Amino acid sequence: MDKVINWLFAAMSLLLSVQGEVFKGDCNFEKPLAACGYSQGRDDDLDWEQVNSREKTSSDPWMPSGSTFMMVNTSGRFAGQKALLLTPQLKENDTHCVIFHYYIGGRDNSHPGHLNVYIKENNSPMGMPVWNVSGPASRSWGQVELAISTYWPNFYQIVFEAITSGQRGLLAIKDVVVQGHQCMNTPHFLTIKGVEVNAGQTASFHCTVNGRKRDNFRLWLQGIGGREAPMKATKPWNNRRFIGTFDVENTTKGDSGRYRCIVHSDKGVGVSNYGELTIKQPPVPIAPPQLTAVGATYLWIQLNANSINGDGPIIDRQVEYRTVSGTMYDLQPVDKTTHKIGHLDPDTEYEISVLLTRPLEGGTGAPGPPLRARTKCAEPMHGPRRLEVVDIQSRQVTIRWEPLGYNVTRCHSYNLTVQYRSRVAGKEETREEVCYEAQSRDPQHTIHNLTPFTNLSVKLVLHNPEGVKESTELEVQTDEDVPGAVPLDSIQGSPYEEKIILKWREPAQTYGIITQFEISYKAVSSFDPELDLSNQSGKAVKLGNETTHVFTGLYPGSTYSFTLRASTAKGYGPPVITQFTTKISAPSMPAYDQETSLNQTDNTVTVLLKPAQSRGAPVSVYQVVVEEERPRRARGTAEILRCYPVPIHFQNATLLNSQYYFTAQFPAAGIHSPQPFTVGDNKTYNGYWNAPLLPQKSYSIYYQAVSTANGETKIDCVRVATKAAILVTQLTTPYIRIAPAAGDNQLTGAATHKPDAVEPEKQTDHTVKIAGVIAGILLFVIIFLGVVLLMKKRKLAKKRKETLNSTRQEMTVMVNSMDKNYTEQGTNCDEALSFMDTHNHTLNTRSECALTLNGRSECTLTLNGRGKTAPCRSSGLSPVFVKSLR
Repeated sequence: MDKVINWLFAAMSLLLSVQGEVFKGDCNFEKPLAACGYSQGRDDDLDWEQVNSREKTSSDPWMPSGSTFMMVNTSGRFAGQKALLLTPQLKENDTHCVIFHYYIGGRDNSHPGHLNVYIKENNSPMGMPVWNVSGPASRSWGQVELAISTYWPNFYQIVFEAITSGQRGLLAIKDVVVQGHQCMNTPHFLTIKGVEVNAGQTASFHCTVNGRKRDNFRLWLQGIGGREAPMKATKPWNNRRFIGTFDVENTTKGDSGRYRCIVHSDKGVGVSNYGELTIKQPPVPIAPPQLTAVGATYLWIQLNANSINGDGPIIDRQVEYRTVSGTMYDLQPVDKTTHKIGHLDPDTEYEISVLLTRPLEGGTGAPGPPLRARTKCAEPMHGPRRLEVVDIQSRQVTIRWEPLGYNVTRCHSYNLTVQYRSRVAGKEETREEVCYEAQSRDPQHTIHNLTPFTNLSVKLVLHNPEGVKESTELEVQTDEDVPGAVPLDSIQGSPYEEKIILKWREPAQTYGIITQFEISYKAVSSFDPELDLSNQSGKAVKLGNETTHVFTGLYPGSTYSFTLRASTAKGYGPPVITQFTTKISAPSMPAYDQETSLNQTDNTVTVLLKPAQSRGAPVSVYQVVVEEERPRRARGTAEILRCYPVPIHFQNATLLNSQYYFTAQFPAAGIHSPQPFTVGDNKTYNGYWNAPLLPQKSYSIYYQAVSTANGETKIDCVRVATKAAILVTQLTTPYIRIAPAAGDNQLTGAATHKPDAVEPEKQTDHTVKIAGVIAGILLFVIIFLGVVLLMKKRKLAKKRKETLNSTRQEMTVMVNSMDKNYTEQGTNCDEALSFMDTHNHTLNTRSECALTLNGRSECTLTLNGRGKTAPCRSSGLSPVFVKSLR
């Protein structure tokens, strides 16, 4: 019934407030709750009871007497049951203090429950309690001051919450009074402001306390979501106020919300207004930047940062890039949507990301997705001093300098870099390194990855945001090192049969002064498997200025491995290995005591074939060559023996006008010991016809061995036999018949002269002499006619008629003379030729004369193109000679 009445009063108070009545918040609980504007909570388990112990006494020994109050009886209640009592909404515009009394009744040292006080601002959730008490039971009233600093246009409600513990007793409050002045023992807060920070940063709230700082004050920051922060520091503002600082560290998006300052004193609690904590998420691009252009030392990118995760606005953009393999890193500010990253190392892969920044500290977000492609200070006083070299090695130099103090750097944010210049391979290079030990008491820095035996110009550069100061330059040279390898493509070998000439160049990276070259060689293989290569090795040492060497005493047809390395004062560099092969030599033919055959017939010659000695390559084949000894060769003259590389079959020798032909060929395995062979046995050997020899011809028999390897062919040959022609030496006087020109009287006659019998050897010599005389005359006639025709070519046309008449007359005289004196003139063709030679300047004739052995001789004269023939027969002239006169 009481609850119904309370609800009615609450409804009436609400109606009155709508009509203009405003509750001050005071209440002594003598009247119904609605009269004071108080109300029971809706989302609780119990109700507060209004008790007037003046009118009605209780038998409970812990029930307070002589007063009116609101209480929650915890007897017979389960632990954790709640009862809420709400004051009306208070809109204060000035400093005020709320005072109430509380009572905890129960058995001695019992804890019947918890009494919590909440300050609910506007329509926000209750948040966390600002004051609480839980016992023990005291059986006396206590007083609490609430210094609430929430002012119009904001309003607040005080919520009293009782929570049972399961023990018997009661929790009570009475005499809630709102005083129009500040609390006497509890300080007030000035209005605090909201704070906005970026995620991950520290949010600092500054709460100004109106009152002097006392040791019994306990301050903390209370968030409506439950997070609390202790006071970090205090500082006095004036003699009546001090400021407390509270930090909410490592903020996240979930820490956003409302925070207020709480101060506890011995008599109460001070509560500030709520300040909004806004946590902004730093922006992060969603997509990686886009590559628009690539250069040797730069990259053009488009930021591609329009779509982001996080909060804006964007006030700054930066490009972060680093080497994929290495420690190089840089961060560059960007003020455009496209950016050129310059001064990069060529042919280096970088990861590039875009960083976006919103206002406030920590507003720079994490780097966006990477693109994988390939403060104010004064100028420093002076650069580093007393720069000196501590250690010099081949590839590094350590330097030391005087420690730097603030009086030199004039800025706590500075860096010290080492710049050094070097000239390598005619190209000057400049590099820079950061000295990370610049603040050490004994600072030093080692420059690594240098080129040995190189002059360096080293200096220290002191950087700060406002200027640069340099030290004096220090000239230093790195130490020598072992040289690089001799360029393999520079090694050239000129092989011969028993030597190799080796040439090379010094290493591209000498790293010092080359003192010597070491060349080791060793035979690794040979075309001739019978060669013993075990002793074919050695070593040669050349001075640094010598780049060629001749290796002698080598085996033909053998492959040698050469190991070449260069040396400086630091030792030998890496070796290079190459191979060269000597040329093969012609096989060595066996010695023949004399050029005599084993046996001869009219058509065959039997010779002895012996195996040859290989030299650098095994013998591939053996060949027997027959060469015709023609009469043009002068007897008794020295001949240069040559071999026969081009094989010619007997069938092709005549067509090719070749003096020789191959009559047999044998594989190397076919002649492993001396064996006879018959030239002209009319058989075929490996495709070559061993044709019978002609008795009337002279031949030389050659025997040659052929070695082929590595694209080379070498031949050695020896003449093993000769065969002379078998001649019939009967000499017959030639018979000459001259045919006159058309219209002339024909005169024919013949005379035969049988010479006296002579010995065959003399007859043969006589025949050869005749043939030689005729050949000489014909040769002279040809040369003479050529000269005459060349000199008198223009005059011949005018003299043709005279020449024709003169020719006919002379021919008539010649025929009559021959008819009369034929027996005196004989049948010698030399006289006819002499006659024609005498008149060759007037005769347009063609004459032929031939002498044969065991045949006939015929001389032919042609006058003005019409031939008249005079046969000259003889029976013992050989060989055949033919000459033509034109």
